[in-house]
Amino acid sequence: MTTTESRPSAGGPSEEPAPVVRTTAGAVRGRREEGLAVYRGIPFAAPPVGEARFMAPRPAHPWDGIRDAHAFGPPPPQDLGNLGGPGLLDVPEGDEWLTVNVWTPEPDPAARRPVMVWIYGGAYKLGHSGSPGYDARHIATEGDVVVVSLNYRVGMEGFAFIEGAPANRGLLDQVAALEWVRDNIESFGGDPGQVTVFGESAGAGSVASLLSMPRTAGLFRRAIAQSVPGTFFSDALARDIGTALAAELGLRPTVADLSTIAPHRLTSAGETLSAKMLQRVDRWGQAAPTVTPFSPVVDGEVLPTTPWQALAAGSAKDVDLLVGHNRDEYRLFIAMAGQLGRITDERAASALRLFAPGPDGEQAYRASFPDASPSELYERVQTDWLFNMPSLHLAEAQRAGGGRAHVYELTWSAPGNGGALGACHGLDIPLLFGTYGADLGLLLFAGAEPSAEALALSSRFRASWTAFARTGDPGWPAYDDEQRLVQVLDAEPMVTAYPEERSRRLWEGHEFLPLPLL
Repeated sequence: MTTTESRPSAGGPSEEPAPVVRTTAGAVRGRREEGLAVYRGIPFAAPPVGEARFMAPRPAHPWDGIRDAHAFGPPPPQDLGNLGGPGLLDVPEGDEWLTVNVWTPEPDPAARRPVMVWIYGGAYKLGHSGSPGYDARHIATEGDVVVVSLNYRVGMEGFAFIEGAPANRGLLDQVAALEWVRDNIESFGGDPGQVTVFGESAGAGSVASLLSMPRTAGLFRRAIAQSVPGTFFSDALARDIGTALAAELGLRPTVADLSTIAPHRLTSAGETLSAKMLQRVDRWGQAAPTVTPFSPVVDGEVLPTTPWQALAAGSAKDVDLLVGHNRDEYRLFIAMAGQLGRITDERAASALRLFAPGPDGEQAYRASFPDASPSELYERVQTDWLFNMPSLHLAEAQRAGGGRAHVYELTWSAPGNGGALGACHGLDIPLLFGTYGADLGLLLFAGAEPSAEALALSSRFRASWTAFARTGDPGWPAYDDEQRLVQVLDAEPMVTAYPEERSRRLWEGHEFLPLPLL
């Protein structure tokens, strides 16, 4: 697509046009909004359709004239029902899925501000940089930084095993976006030598992957990983799940077969298989209860090893790392399943047997948490397995490889649902972006105006994250193996020894290996 015609704005009312900026593919004109210059929907790669479908991203098609960069690009193919809800923008249509957005105080090449590149989460099957919860105006304004967000392929298009296609196409999209930042961000007022990648959940898993990939060398200087998931697929598991995905459509997992299905129809395979995954624990093991058939694949080429192995071997020793998690991560998923307070001891025992480390994992958890109810044990072991221990172990791997890491834990409870959600998964997003009335913020803040306490914590998040992007120091000591100091983010933030010591000891020495095919 090379048109320069205007599309409806996805932002607020325009004060005036922003300066025209020339990128490597052509000139773009954004808008001035609340003191920022904002540019949306700039292609960083060609649409991955036709002959380019299921392939590594290719250079963006150049355009003539000045392209209006007023509207977010269309989301990559996914179940759009998951993008619905109050406050969501009208989702644009088209095949230009691979676009970036820029918020900058001023597109002055001499400014050379720090750059923060946001990678969304969504279980590697959902996500759109245009979601209102990712509006970066507060981060850019308060931190005096340039913020970039990007779209990458998810689900079948981005992560399914397909014979004849490269693995981890969604990660390759992220690399292409970072290359766009390297080549273009100076014109928007950013410093290409001061780039920080940051992401949450699958976005944090993506950040961890980028830290492990040789092809990202020199593309970023710092990384922030919020709630890193421990789920990385082995090649054998990815192939088996890929075969099952294609079989949902009566096809083989090949480029030739899957190319016959339109991208937005292909998403149905992931949706139908997700509903059946619990029936395959005997074959897919710990991957089955996640009910998401997509994850980065340790394929030996795009992703040579797991992030924990790569960082321990020194892959990111020259990159500053900030990593952490929320205290009650898994409670969100229990609540969304309508199971809060309804977990039986039988279900807790089953989860402990499947996820707790070591041959005596269930007994070890029960001994370490003797007063825990079945619901608390069920939540604790899955919080630890899926997010908390992978995040902590990433910091430990970075230290082992000769690098430096700062660690945090969010313990402030979401006010929604009477506080029953605690410091659950995703709470850090509305706090960081200041978007309490959008996306997950609607559930976690119950549509209410944020309290003074919430606003203060939100401001602290942004101050720490942008200070880290500027200096590599978020305002508390780096993690070490003696004191294990972390920043606890709560109404009264404090620096203390890692609070989840019982879990840390249970998982000490555990290796997060690629999930196997049983």
